[in-house]
Amino acid sequence: MSTARNSRARLVTAAATSALAVLSLTAFTNAPDARSEGSKAVTCQGSNTKTVAAPLNRPVNHMLLTVTNTGSRTCYLYNYPAVRFGEAQSVPPAIEESRPQAVVTLEPGESGYASVNLSATDGSGSHGHTEKSLAVYFLGRSGNESVGTAAHPALPAKGVYIDDSLKVTYWQQSLDDAVQW
Repeated sequence: MSTARNSRARLVTAAATSALAVLSLTAFTNAPDARSEGSKAVTCQGSNTKTVAAPLNRPVNHMLLTVTNTGSRTCYLYNYPAVRFGEAQSVPPAIEESRPQAVVTLEPGESGYASVNLSATDGSGSHGHTEKSLAVYFLGRSGNESVGTAAHPALPAKGVYIDDSLKVTYWQQSLDDAVQW
């Protein structure tokens, strides 16, 4: 009798364990988690966005970069734009105070912004010159490397004047946040 009871108990335990495993697997497969959510988003880059560079009247000596997600998936604008005017050999520094609290996230059709301080307003910058081409590189999560393809937004026909005080803001979710620097 005790052997039959032990067999029945083992059978019930095995059945319950199997049922729990099936329920757990179904819940895990159907439930959103960080891995499945993360796979739906990509890093913004030149191939899945449109980038426009437009000089601003205010603040003076500034240019606005507008990046619009043209892809079908959410993309992330990490850190700041690594801009290269002409044949420059280095990337201008970012304005640390402009670092947002969260990564800028762009749903398809949405835009993110950064401003570029082209030259010192008081004339204190040196090595000033006019540039007619711009490349915008997109940084990955770590901020130590560029990812994907660069964007090459058009500049005004007369070019833009820059000097060695050139710096950029971090990417911003709103236009107002980008132009306050």
